[in-house]
Amino acid sequence: MCGIIGFLAKKPELRCKLGELVTPMIECMSSRGPDSAGLAVFQDPVSQSRRRYSLFCPNPTFDWDTLTAAWCNRETAEIGVETKGNHTLVESRLSPEEVTAWLADDFPAIHVLAIGKSINMFKDEGAPNEIARNYEFCKLSGTHAVGHTRMATESAVSPAHAHPFTAGEDFCLVHNGSLSNPHSIRRQLLREGIKFQSDNDTEAGCRYLEWRMQQGDTLEEAIANSFAQLDGFFTFLMATGDKMVIVRDAFACKPAVVSETDEYVAISSEFRSLAHLPDIANADVFEPQPEEIYSWSV
Repeated sequence: MCGIIGFLAKKPELRCKLGELVTPMIECMSSRGPDSAGLAVFQDPVSQSRRRYSLFCPNPTFDWDTLTAAWCNRETAEIGVETKGNHTLVESRLSPEEVTAWLADDFPAIHVLAIGKSINMFKDEGAPNEIARNYEFCKLSGTHAVGHTRMATESAVSPAHAHPFTAGEDFCLVHNGSLSNPHSIRRQLLREGIKFQSDNDTEAGCRYLEWRMQQGDTLEEAIANSFAQLDGFFTFLMATGDKMVIVRDAFACKPAVVSETDEYVAISSEFRSLAHLPDIANADVFEPQPEEIYSWSV
């Protein structure tokens, strides 16, 4: 049992309040997932030549200033750096290939959580309300966000196993449920040269969908193709730089509820985490149907 949440602001006025609206949602889902939590927030994209990097170090005493100085020595332009706890967000002109190779060689303790023009990510083990407070979720702004609270069932409790999972750039996935064939999916993708960072079943689903998109599918087409490949029970909530998508498996046994108004779309595992949202009494509230793909664009 895990909790998923998502919020997309249709009106620009709500973007500055994104963190205030999302934080109670993820705290309310603590009872569904007390082991770890995470949140991916999407903001207006940086310029074409720059990318956002979300970094994590399990050592709480790691000297981020040392990393920043080394990064500046490699950079030809000023970088943006924001550190919160054992996470640091960097905005840089360096390519993903250069950054990942350099960090692997010189700073192997650093994990790259997310890469893209729009995405910033925080995730950690521990109580979701403490994680939300430590990383100041309530102060975040952006166009849309997806989050997760985890109750571990099939792999270890660690930041690496926490959701959201990412693959490629500006793509993430949170999952309530379990896949029964992640190892066969993993073997298939390993033959395609896809690398994994954990043994979590959700990562297999996330990287499968990203691989399909690399082959030319839209996200919706990748999801449709996954129905014949991913076996198990799932509610998947996904986000890219410009959209939020939810889908449930053919049995739809994992809960999900959508609330939509003219100002926002909000998604959660349970309605109670949506009850505080503005004008919720007049929202269109419904449960997603089995194997029906619901997509909203920024």
